[in-house]
Amino acid sequence: MVKTKQSKGRKKFDYDKNRKKLKKKFLKKQKPTIEDRQVRRAWDEHKSVSRNLRDMGLSLDPNRSLPIKKSSVNQSETPAGSALITKPYVLNQLEEEAGRPQKNSKTLSSDLIEFVQHMIREHQDDHKAMARDEKNYYQDTPSQIRRKINDYKRCHPVDYQAFISSLSAAAQ
Repeated sequence: MVKTKQSKGRKKFDYDKNRKKLKKKFLKKQKPTIEDRQVRRAWDEHKSVSRNLRDMGLSLDPNRSLPIKKSSVNQSETPAGSALITKPYVLNQLEEEAGRPQKNSKTLSSDLIEFVQHMIREHQDDHKAMARDEKNYYQDTPSQIRRKINDYKRCHPVDYQAFISSLSAAAQ
């Protein structure tokens, strides 16, 4: 079978096409990535997004699900017809997860901890002397050093108390 004249030629790069825009368009048409584990498990591929969320008791657009109505004196309050929730366990799991306390994941680098401990060991509470110390490589101001010490106290309270008690024990 003979190829046509156009298909025989070598492929040329089309400089007029915006590849970034094409990639964004392609990614937009893909299925949504669902990060939450409970919602991902209950998701039905054959239903639309709004129908899936309605079945779980969630809302795609809160403005549509809870519209603000003008209040009048004569109008009696009647609850709006709520949608039938076929998957209430998803809503219960999400509420349970939201109720759990979060762990404080903020921590400080080991270099910063060593810096703060050195400054406290050498100068106790004299922040101006800490700013003039030769270990202050980044030339932090007294208030910046005070802030770093407060961060250390807040992020590692047990370590800070142990460090202070070891300093007082060594001084005696």
